[in-house]
Amino acid sequence: MSAASENGLDDERAYRWPIPPPEGWTADDLDRIPGLPPHTELIDGSLVFMSPQTRFHLRCMRLLEYSLLSQAPEHMDVDREFTVRLDDKNRPEPDLLVIPAEAATGPSQTWHRPEDVILAVEVVSPDSRERDREVKPRKYATAGVPHFWRVEQDDDKGLPVVYVYELDPASKSYGLTGIFHDRLKVSVPFDTEIDLTAINRRPGA
Repeated sequence: MSAASENGLDDERAYRWPIPPPEGWTADDLDRIPGLPPHTELIDGSLVFMSPQTRFHLRCMRLLEYSLLSQAPEHMDVDREFTVRLDDKNRPEPDLLVIPAEAATGPSQTWHRPEDVILAVEVVSPDSRERDREVKPRKYATAGVPHFWRVEQDDDKGLPVVYVYELDPASKSYGLTGIFHDRLKVSVPFDTEIDLTAINRRPGA
């Protein structure tokens, strides 16, 4: 039998959590640290790990991704769960991003520049409420991302509720422009209409 490690796991199954340098991790470190869980973010120099996503979160991202892809103009594209390098200490991973098509630099690309992000979308999870409602929107606004959507689950119906924000360039802060139940209809950053009650239907059905 192998000796037990300090965390109670057998040595062959033990995982050593990465120890941060005194000044914290940097955006480049996300591509270099071995064995990080999928969808690890960097917030203020600290690694943030994702909890297993709920079915609502999964279905909501699918609905929004398909809808945005099918309605975006040809010069725009949509990426899912892809990081944005806001600065050297912050590299969050929005659930969905709308970007100019030319922002894609190749198959080895691992992050986008904030100036290339047209819309960032966060679907709020129980473990990410503070980050998705306060921390990340504030950082996106400071970085100049012009449009932000926050998506919450309606507790009564189990349907998405979309809070739509637009950047005030003078204050570098977001202003709420609409709260959408059942159907989302906006004209910026492009004409978009989404039936939010279709969250459990197959795309295109």
